[in-house]
Amino acid sequence: MQLELDGQIVHAATGGVDVTGPKMVERPAVLLLHGAGMDGTIWQNQTRFLAHRDLRALAVDLPGHGRSGGEPLKSIADMADWIARFATAAGLDNRPGGLHLAGHSMGSMIALEAARRHRQLVRSMVLMGTADAMPVHPELISSSEDELGRAAALMAAWGHGRAAHVGLNPVPGMWMLGSARALVENSRPGALTADFNACANYDEATAAMATVVVPTLILMGTEDKMTSPKGTAELAAAADPGWVTVQTLPGVGHSMMTEDPRVVRRAILDAVKAAEAGPVSTSV
Repeated sequence: MQLELDGQIVHAATGGVDVTGPKMVERPAVLLLHGAGMDGTIWQNQTRFLAHRDLRALAVDLPGHGRSGGEPLKSIADMADWIARFATAAGLDNRPGGLHLAGHSMGSMIALEAARRHRQLVRSMVLMGTADAMPVHPELISSSEDELGRAAALMAAWGHGRAAHVGLNPVPGMWMLGSARALVENSRPGALTADFNACANYDEATAAMATVVVPTLILMGTEDKMTSPKGTAELAAAADPGWVTVQTLPGVGHSMMTEDPRVVRRAILDAVKAAEAGPVSTSV
């Protein structure tokens, strides 16, 4: 789908389902938020699955990414506020209790900040490849500025577990690391650098997690080298334990949506269903 927001075209994949139909507003909405230098296509193994199981699933391209216009936003706070405006423009904020957010890496930070800044908007969260901080190696930032191909190669290498490095793609005939590299190599000029800086400068993850009052599932890959399991555990510990569950994915790295797509999409679906079955938070 495409819509206009802030004078720019915004694109979101919907799994081949028209999410604007009159009966669709009755369905729970899940908004999928991509990571640095990525776009909504990173969710291709999840979007269609969710869309055909009675959800409105939207994998949005953030401004300056994928098929969305405009310039990349400079901070996680700006991205969180933009998500709230997008939800209104797309008609996703019109169900009691709000919508569900699923964010990966930078997208997990956006989801956390959106839940803190716009509490009535968010009903549940699934956070993937997340931690209490996301510092970016100076070499990676430098490469993103003038050697995008090298940055893409580094991200692909660091962002996948051992199995992904030797094949074993869940999608037959596809090279997992090559696909990841191509996605970043074809990102807009400056987008990856802007995203890296936004992640490196965001130091509010722990504070945001402490305010969480909605069911939150954290998916953690045991071989994640970009957001360490230790950092993930420390972030989870900042929340009221009644709201947060951590699910470990053995043998999976940072790129869990492509490394273990079946488990990830089922985890999102089950988390949304569980949140829908529970009471709506009235905390403001």
